[in-house]
Amino acid sequence: AEHQHARYNPLRDDWVLVSAHRVKRPWQGQLEKPPAEDVPRWDPNNPLCPGATRANGEVNPRYEGTFIFPNDFPALQPDAPEPDDSDHPLFQAAPARGVCKVMCFHPWSDLTLPLMSLPEIRAVIDAWAELSTELGASYPWVQIFENKGAMMGCSNPHPHCQVWASSFLPNEARLEDRTQRQHLSQHGVPMLLEYAEQEACRKERLVVENADWLVVVPYWATWPYQTLLLPRRHVCRLQDLSDSERDNLASIMQRLLIKYDNLFEVSFPYSMGWHGAPTGPYLEEDCRHWQLHAHYYPPLLRSATVRKFMVGYEMLAQAQRDLTPEQAAERLRSLPEVHYK
Repeated sequence: AEHQHARYNPLRDDWVLVSAHRVKRPWQGQLEKPPAEDVPRWDPNNPLCPGATRANGEVNPRYEGTFIFPNDFPALQPDAPEPDDSDHPLFQAAPARGVCKVMCFHPWSDLTLPLMSLPEIRAVIDAWAELSTELGASYPWVQIFENKGAMMGCSNPHPHCQVWASSFLPNEARLEDRTQRQHLSQHGVPMLLEYAEQEACRKERLVVENADWLVVVPYWATWPYQTLLLPRRHVCRLQDLSDSERDNLASIMQRLLIKYDNLFEVSFPYSMGWHGAPTGPYLEEDCRHWQLHAHYYPPLLRSATVRKFMVGYEMLAQAQRDLTPEQAAERLRSLPEVHYK
């Protein structure tokens, strides 16, 4: 807790430098602008609102629940041409095809997930699972992710996420596939199933738990209040969750996100995403080494206006964090589960 040391991340096969004493240093750097509290519930000029016109001229339906549509500016398209053959091993290109969708969580722009009801969050989870099944029927990787807050690059305050399905396994997916496969081969148990059991017993990094799920600040966390959401049962993909597991997932997500907001009494920014076993052609392969999980990466460090920057040493050497994961977990754990609003 007082002296610097390095911790190993078995999921990424890399290390993070923990320098707890640095949290005491004075801050004279950049201060972020807190997120706006006066977001209008409905704005005809907001392209994600019901009935609004998007950039491509399409008009959204007057939706009342979740709403999914093709991204108007997709990073991946299904009919991209093959790249030219490389004339040198140092200049390689490969095909990259896919589809990108946007999913609105709710018709109201002034709501975020922690302020939604449990049935509304459950509807989001069901829509995630349906998209995973639909896109995963043909694409090897389906990445569900939410960027919340302008600090994390979100350009629209309306509650929404994105879903990108790709014809290839992205870097993080390939890395986690390799490390989890090695762990199962060497130890006979899926890595994150064993890890969840260990954290449930140790409790020092536990934030919230219920019958089917637990949330921890991982031992190897990089971001200040990073968390890992894990099922207690061995489950490979989001679409494999039972009804009760989906209900309990809605509950634990709400509890975690309320704590996040309560930490600095602000709509807490983060990037989050689901990782599960690959799909498409991998549906016919043995993927027992995979365990479903969600990563939450929030940038705020000391307050609503002071963030952690991943620059300098982090970019050129290895990741570094200030407060320990145990200190972060204790602070999150102690926060109330009633939203400050």
